[in-house]
Amino acid sequence: MGQLLQHFLLKGLLFLILSHFLTQCVSSVLRSCLDSERSALLRLKDSFILNQSASDDTLAYPKVSSWKLEGQVGGNCCSWDGIECDDNTGHIIGLDLSSSFLYGSINSSNSLFQLHHLRRLSLSNNDFNGSEIPSAIGNLTRLSRLDLSWSGFTGQIPYEVLQLSNLVILDLSWNQLELRNPSLKSLSERLLNLKHLDLDRVNVSSTIPQSLANLSALTYLSLVACELHGKFPTSFANLTQLTYLWLPGNEFNPDTLSWLAKLTKLTSLNLDSTNSSGDVLYSLKNLTKLIYLDLSLNQIFERIPSWFGNLTGLIILHLGGNEFWGSVPQSIFTLKNLVELDLYGNHLSGTYKLETFLNLKKLKMLQLSSNHFSLLTTTVIDVTFPKFTLLTLASCNLSKFPDFLLSQDELEVLDLQDNKIHGFIPKWIWGLSAQTLHVLDLSENFLTGFDLPIVVPQWINLKLLDLRSNMLQGPLPIPPGSIEQYFVSNNLLKGEISSGICNLTSITVLDLSNNSFSGMLPPYLGNLSKSLSVLDLQNNNFSGLIPRTCEKGNTLRMIDLSQNQLNGHIPRSLVNCNMLGFLNLGNNQIEDTYPSWLGRLPELRILILRHNGFHGAIGEPKSNEFPKLQILDLSFNKLTGCLPSRHFQILRAMKVVDLGKLRYFEVDVSFVGRETHWPIYFSYSMTMTKAGVELKYEKIQDFLVAIDLSSNKFDGYIPKDIQILQALQFLNLSNNFLSGPIPPSLGNLSNPQNLDISQKKLSGEIPQELVQLTFLGFFNVSYNQLIGPIPQGKQFGTFGNNSFEGNQGLCGNPLSKKCYPGGLSPQPSSLSKKDDGEDSWFQFGWKAIMLGYGSGLVNGLILGYLFNPMKHKLFVKYFGRQIQSRRKGRMN
Repeated sequence: MGQLLQHFLLKGLLFLILSHFLTQCVSSVLRSCLDSERSALLRLKDSFILNQSASDDTLAYPKVSSWKLEGQVGGNCCSWDGIECDDNTGHIIGLDLSSSFLYGSINSSNSLFQLHHLRRLSLSNNDFNGSEIPSAIGNLTRLSRLDLSWSGFTGQIPYEVLQLSNLVILDLSWNQLELRNPSLKSLSERLLNLKHLDLDRVNVSSTIPQSLANLSALTYLSLVACELHGKFPTSFANLTQLTYLWLPGNEFNPDTLSWLAKLTKLTSLNLDSTNSSGDVLYSLKNLTKLIYLDLSLNQIFERIPSWFGNLTGLIILHLGGNEFWGSVPQSIFTLKNLVELDLYGNHLSGTYKLETFLNLKKLKMLQLSSNHFSLLTTTVIDVTFPKFTLLTLASCNLSKFPDFLLSQDELEVLDLQDNKIHGFIPKWIWGLSAQTLHVLDLSENFLTGFDLPIVVPQWINLKLLDLRSNMLQGPLPIPPGSIEQYFVSNNLLKGEISSGICNLTSITVLDLSNNSFSGMLPPYLGNLSKSLSVLDLQNNNFSGLIPRTCEKGNTLRMIDLSQNQLNGHIPRSLVNCNMLGFLNLGNNQIEDTYPSWLGRLPELRILILRHNGFHGAIGEPKSNEFPKLQILDLSFNKLTGCLPSRHFQILRAMKVVDLGKLRYFEVDVSFVGRETHWPIYFSYSMTMTKAGVELKYEKIQDFLVAIDLSSNKFDGYIPKDIQILQALQFLNLSNNFLSGPIPPSLGNLSNPQNLDISQKKLSGEIPQELVQLTFLGFFNVSYNQLIGPIPQGKQFGTFGNNSFEGNQGLCGNPLSKKCYPGGLSPQPSSLSKKDDGEDSWFQFGWKAIMLGYGSGLVNGLILGYLFNPMKHKLFVKYFGRQIQSRRKGRMN
């Protein structure tokens, strides 16, 4: 009986094995791909080229390389990379070409849209070269998953997307798309099965539609930087299945997020830069499943609540850039799972031992910069201290380099800016995290030099080194060859520039300004121009000729060589600087004719040649010179001839008034790493004569329009054509040999705020039309030969005697001389020879004229901030999150 049972069991087992084998064989036959679909795939493959720059994923590879013709080994398309076939029909139901190096355009005729059985389609992380999403996407009505993120699509999302009613997952994020027609409202009304919706950086430009709250199955909703605004519907409380909600970079009404309290399944919540107020905190208390919470860059004016300690699962906590005040609650230090803690840029106070934070053993990123507390360092080096990748301790009142840094070998970013660290930079710094360090900021301390002997830095990946605003002495330290941004301005460094600089072939910013460097500028500076965007050598003691600085194909956007002792001519190689927006050669000893050839630079917006020896006439312009020029300063030179009337006619950028959003002239030289993004905006600066006083402006608003031709030897009349420069705000023609009347057409200027036409030979009356200049804050016609009554009313009532003195024929307020009947003052018999002489203006000298400005003046057109022009911010980029602009030492 036992043998019979064994026999039956053996037969059963063989039957099962045979059945499984036959099933696999049949299944294999059924999974052979269909000829028509194989052909469509091969045509799809041929419609693109493979370009490694099209995908930035480190795991990317060219999936289509495995696709073969029928008859070749591997000719069954169901076995190809990225292809999924239906087990029964053989139809292609899944196509995953994400991160496949695909480059090229795509339209509705592409064979992709013949694969009508597709249920899953991913083309993410490729480059479709600015194509619009083809309307033929609507043919793929079986799709349940569509991912087109990070793929270079542009334009309006087609209406045909609304035909994909089976969609469960839709990701169109991080392209340059718009969702207006159809709108977010229509999308949420039609695609009712959505569980996952990602529209990051899609331009929606609307309020939040009520219909979005009807997608009750949503578990994932990401609307980063979609230009959404207004109130959130309270019906969002219905989205109780949400586990992931990201809304950063939108301007919502504050105090409209109480519904968050109902979303108790949330694990990830990002409200960065959403205009949220302190009320949002009360909605979060019961969200105990949170592992990611970002409330940074809002308007939260509260203490950090102690109940944050109840969110025991938190891994990421970002509270930076708010108005949190008081002490850091002890409950924060009980969050033992924290990997990232960001308290940057608040008003937190108190004194803390650094070990208190170091006891959070899982921390990788810690940001404590820019608060009001002090950190006490420890001499203990504990092997259990966390290994940081990012550590920002700027403005924490540190008095020494923390000893625990000696054990840190995984740092990518270290920011110790604006502390009270004195003395030498220790030798061990140069080997700190030698394999991983990207950013080191030691600026704005009291460092005086380097431990001797100076060792060669061991960093192999360092991109940014900031040593500015210390008291460093000695020769210029040479950074490692990997450096991209190097700041050593505002120190006491001296000597010549070492030839080691020529090895910095990746450098984009070289800022050596405000030191005591001397000698000639090295000729190899031009070799760096293919990588350099910013070259700032102002306020040193460099002498000799300016070398060739612009080779063909250069990327220079800003050159400042002002306040040195450079001489000779301007090198003609500058004409190769097609991206140059700022050129300052002021306060040197350059002897040259007016460089009209600079007008060929298409991006030049600021040209400063003041205080040199430029001579001769400006001459007639060629058409389309200086198409973007907004600031021109030729003051204190030896230029002669008539004022360049024809030049005024072609200065297009000075004709259109732009009083838009506050922005500054600056260069974006941001550093982008694998997981870090440190945006750096290097601001233009300049010295300008305003109200008769030379002032240094560290930041310049980008709608400023100014012309300063003062202290030259121009003669002739003031051109009437100046009136066409409607955007002109500052005009200084003083200290020349101009004569004739003041043109009444000056009264037609839209927005002049500083008008100086003093110390000339102007005659006649002050035109009554100038009273129309209601924004005029400074006006000077002193030391001319003007006669008659001073116009009265509006801004003229705010100008003092200094504006009109030295004109013996003027009368009326504010002068003490009264006008005779008929409105005229008696004409003086003669003016002194001294007034008529060629050098008369030297006799008078400069007047420091500080007048009370009238109410019409828009104050602060140029903000004379006396702080460093370069502010930076620091970010960590997770899951393609929105990067918000900040100005200083901030990681998100």
